[in-house]
Amino acid sequence: MTATSPLPAAEELDSTTDSNPCGTPDGTAGSNAGDKAGSTTGSKAGGAPRRGHRADFHADLSASLTVFLIALPLSLGIALATGAPLQAGLVAAAVGGIVAGRLGGAPLQVSGPATGLTVVTAELIQRYGWRTTCAITVLAGCCQLGLAALRTARSALMVSPAIVHGMLAGVGVTIALAQLHIVLGGTPQSSAVANVVGLPNQLAHPHPAALGVSAVTLVVLLGWPRLPGRVGLALRKVPAALAAVATATAFAALAGLTLPRVDLPSWSSHALPELPEGPVLGIIAAVLTVTLVGSVESLLSAVATDKLIASQRRTGSRPPRADLDRELHGQGTANILSGALGGLPIAGGAVRSMANVKSGAATRRSVMLHGLWVLLAAALLVPVLDLIPLAALAALVMAVGVQMVSATHLRTVTRHREILVYATTIAAVVLGGVLAGVAIGIAVAVAMALHRLARTRITVDVQGGVHRVCARGQLTFLAVPRLSRVLNQIPPGGRVVVELDGSFMDHAAYETLQDWQDSHLVHGGSLEVTGRSTTRTAGANRPDLAGRPDGRTDRAPDHAEKADRADRPERVERSPRGGHHCCRPWTPWTNHCDHRPEGGHTIPGAAAAPDAAEVVEAAETPAPRRRGAGRLASGISAFQRDTAPHVRDELARLAREGQRPSQLFLTCADSRLVTSMITASGPGDLFTVRNVGNLVPLPGAEATDDSVAAAIEYAVDVLKVDSITVCGHSGCGAMQALLNSTPGAPMTPLRRWLRHGLPSLERMASRHHAWARIAGRLPADAVEQLCLTNVVQQLEHLRAHESVARRLAEGTLELHGMYFHVGEAQAYLLSEGEDFFDCRVFDSVGLNV
Repeated sequence: MTATSPLPAAEELDSTTDSNPCGTPDGTAGSNAGDKAGSTTGSKAGGAPRRGHRADFHADLSASLTVFLIALPLSLGIALATGAPLQAGLVAAAVGGIVAGRLGGAPLQVSGPATGLTVVTAELIQRYGWRTTCAITVLAGCCQLGLAALRTARSALMVSPAIVHGMLAGVGVTIALAQLHIVLGGTPQSSAVANVVGLPNQLAHPHPAALGVSAVTLVVLLGWPRLPGRVGLALRKVPAALAAVATATAFAALAGLTLPRVDLPSWSSHALPELPEGPVLGIIAAVLTVTLVGSVESLLSAVATDKLIASQRRTGSRPPRADLDRELHGQGTANILSGALGGLPIAGGAVRSMANVKSGAATRRSVMLHGLWVLLAAALLVPVLDLIPLAALAALVMAVGVQMVSATHLRTVTRHREILVYATTIAAVVLGGVLAGVAIGIAVAVAMALHRLARTRITVDVQGGVHRVCARGQLTFLAVPRLSRVLNQIPPGGRVVVELDGSFMDHAAYETLQDWQDSHLVHGGSLEVTGRSTTRTAGANRPDLAGRPDGRTDRAPDHAEKADRADRPERVERSPRGGHHCCRPWTPWTNHCDHRPEGGHTIPGAAAAPDAAEVVEAAETPAPRRRGAGRLASGISAFQRDTAPHVRDELARLAREGQRPSQLFLTCADSRLVTSMITASGPGDLFTVRNVGNLVPLPGAEATDDSVAAAIEYAVDVLKVDSITVCGHSGCGAMQALLNSTPGAPMTPLRRWLRHGLPSLERMASRHHAWARIAGRLPADAVEQLCLTNVVQQLEHLRAHESVARRLAEGTLELHGMYFHVGEAQAYLLSEGEDFFDCRVFDSVGLNV
């Protein structure tokens, strides 16, 4: 099933669709947002009406209140963690909302006190004092304006994600260690190491009142999102942070506890910046640190907000994508104003931005209104804010610090073999500060990149008298000594296969291999060169063919070589690992390109065979594609000629012994999904069931299809498969058709079948089920979100089948979810359990699995 469905296109989805598949998780409909506040009414692509000005305003007002209730305690907590005046957090929140919200390039991103700069700001206050720190914030804002003018915002994203995540995790660890002392009723030390050293003594002498208030805060904060029932659903509309701080404040007041509380002095005594005092190099380093960390945090948050919007809203109801240079300009202006007014450094915040998007914000007006509410609260709610215990704010910020060490990021960097960079950056940030940690992380990342580039594994193996030399990695001059040593171990006159499993060969390695080849052939030896992009030739192969991606030679053969080739006929073969550059894994595949030159294939023993380079060049010009029976006959002929001789013995064994597949593989009928290719399986491995949308009808469902249930029963009870895999894929036309479905449309066979996918649509729109996403990123759009959710839902349908439930109870059957991204040629497997955000996560499958 491809995206070309007989149902209406995605852009034509009527606004009256009741399933709300593309709205926010709570069912709030998405809205179109212009780049400027106060978008006007209009119509989206496809003619569906978008919400008007009044509806947008109501959505923005509701979202702004939600974000305000999160930002208020969080801003006070961050100010407490830095050691700055508590008003500084409110100033930064108000300026970030109003100024950065109005001038920034990410309409729905919420800016405020920078969590990633908490440790840096605390160090600056201790070293230079608060007023000089405000001046450093102003200078950092000026630097951000300069970077925005130079349009360098995209360059900030060139830093390795392992370094960025390691930096944020290190900051989170430092914050948590410091706030833990306040949670226990003590005072944090000046460094993370000192906090660790002093922790045993603090644990031995805790302050009961502070510990009790902190415990109440953490229990409410962690338990609030999991309140059950209808009452819990209503209560969850109040942000967990606000509920936790309010509950702890009420607990402390009712219990009559005596402990430090928020103390907001008069605004008339609020400290403003002064000219920087201190070493010039130290001030410059501080300005650069605040600029770097604040800019990277803001830009990454803007990109993450874009992804979240794309996953939850239809194309016509999304605000413009983030303009990163404009966002950097807005952040710089906000930092200048915040520092001048005595506020903390500002950056875009992922937590506040996520709440803004999920609350249904339509335009940047929601961000600006949130800043206005913070400003009014700072002026009118001082008596209420003074009741908040400092231990409650410390517990809140400690929880935020712990959350900055993301398990998802840890899995991602481990899968990409960057755990050393990640761990080193964390340790360096905790021990030496943010600037030193980032510098050390970059140094380690560069060292690892150079090591991987220079690392080449060269092995030789003898099988049946054939010496197989395998070179894995890049062949550079650094690998020449090892390559020469291995090649010189091969006896003269032997038969050799050289496998080049890399993408680069420099001149030194090329000359070494070329010289050895000439010497080996002179002594009567034979050579076959295979690799990622080469054809395989029996006889006197040339490394020229392996050194270039297209397999062509770098120089023409001389007369002696041509004469030698005429006397020694060659036969062009297919390499088991090599193949045509158009589609290497499928050597006989002729759907999109013809791998055989015109005139048929070369017959072994012919008097004169063409030069290998000529064969490759001829293969680059595909023959016209055949249609209908002609293509079918051609494909069958290619199978009988190229593939049948290799699989005949195995198929004969299967014919005698019967099929014994290890798993049932249920996937979509989409022609781009080749199950044997993406699973590297062969005859007898998979019992495959394919249908439109990889759907599993529930037993007894209306208009059920017994063919799928019959296949499940046969695979589970007769074939005794060990596992069942449900595999979805990107760009699924069935899922797009579900999103586009309109009530009252006439029933066709396709529409009746797609009714089995409605539970997946309902699951995606429900707040009571875990969402599904890909590790390291959010779904690209609503179609991908539904494709992922459908895999999870169909696994639930499988469990409803009696035979499956019985085998699961016995512990003899496993269920697996899989997602294949066609455009990326990347497979993802559904992991066990849920992540921190209650999402089902699909992890990519790497080369080392």
